Amino acid sequence: MSLRNDIRWRWAAFIGLAVVVIIADQISKAWIRSNLVYGDPPVQVIGDLVRLVFSHNSGGIFGLFGDSALILAASSLVVIGLIVIYEWREGSHSWPLTLALGLLLGGAIGNFIDRLVYGYVTDFIDVGIGTSRFYTFNVADSAISTALLLLVLIALFHERRTRQRPAHEASQS
Repeated sequence: MSLRNDIRWRWAAFIGLAVVVIIADQISKAWIRSNLVYGDPPVQVIGDLVRLVFSHNSGGIFGLFGDSALILAASSLVVIGLIVIYEWREGSHSWPLTLALGLLLGGAIGNFIDRLVYGYVTDFIDVGIGTSRFYTFNVADSAISTALLLLVLIALFHERRTRQRPAHEASQS
């Protein structure tokens, strides 16, 4: 495959994955908003382990920076731009990086849409045991978390690969 075709496929994968995340995120949030009532008790999905609960997050990740949806929405635009620029500059070197950035872009845009339209992010997945619960999250948050895990793995394996190569091979790549 030519480099030009490979780059086209990577951009298609990057944008396509982002679009899939955005659609899944927005459909799931719309379903929650139309089928659950804010503040009602959680609905058990897998016993007490996984529950659905309609909640609002007007802050950032894990509820940090509460009641700052407009500032976070503006920050999201900057982050979205940086993700696209990073894909443009570095994504052609690595399929895993392209996939991680596609997930990250989709998650960022999914939560950005909520902040812009509602002034908060709709969260609904509640995981835990008894009173020990994780933060409530959504599909966009899951995509962002998966992307961050992938980015860490990419960084670790890239560093490991470059350390194991002889110096003359590492300088040629």
